[in-house]
Amino acid sequence: MKNKVMLSANRLLNCLPPHLYNSIVEHATETHMEFGQVLNYAGQTVSAVYFPLSGFISQIAGQNHQKNLEVGMIGREGMLGAPLILGVDNAPFNSVVQGNGVALKISADDFVLILAQHPVLAKLLSHYVFVQLVQLTQANLCQCFHPIAARLAKWLLMSHDRANQADFHLTHHFIADMIGVRRSAITIAAGDLQKAGIIHYSRGTIGVLDRQGLEASACECYQADLSSYQQYLHGQFH
Repeated sequence: MKNKVMLSANRLLNCLPPHLYNSIVEHATETHMEFGQVLNYAGQTVSAVYFPLSGFISQIAGQNHQKNLEVGMIGREGMLGAPLILGVDNAPFNSVVQGNGVALKISADDFVLILAQHPVLAKLLSHYVFVQLVQLTQANLCQCFHPIAARLAKWLLMSHDRANQADFHLTHHFIADMIGVRRSAITIAAGDLQKAGIIHYSRGTIGVLDRQGLEASACECYQADLSSYQQYLHGQFH
């Protein structure tokens, strides 16, 4: 893998010292991620690791005949396949592409071998696993205690960060499933944001008009997630 321009798009890889960075990317190939593509099924073996360069992936928890809930989002800041860092080869959640993009893909076998050859790399990447745990805990608190409008604004910010474009396709029904609320509640909250001139919504397409206004409307969880990433990754890797 030699495309340095594309590689620079993944922030987690760029956190690594050069020799560890090279150990990963020389085994990687570029792959396109298509909307709706399932990369992992809960309980099944993880066959590959993905470092997104664009687009994003939703990690979705749920059981048969029950509604699903998004418990994590992975974009250019992270990787899919973190259980392998802990020595576990089963996926804890369904992982579904929610934004078209490109990722660096490494087979699970190659990734595990790289970790065994470079224990320091495994230790460094464990910081990312910790950040995911912190963010999952924060998400649980957010769902229990914060109003729907603030949670919607936070979720839109997370999607906007990873989509890397002003407009993206998201229906009210889909957002409601991801946040775990009724569709009518999302319609009301999105309507309020649109009236305030913060977003526009038409035919399943949401556009961010006022990024600062969206940040002001979100709960503190959005900034908390950014802070944990900065503290435990950028602050520790170099």
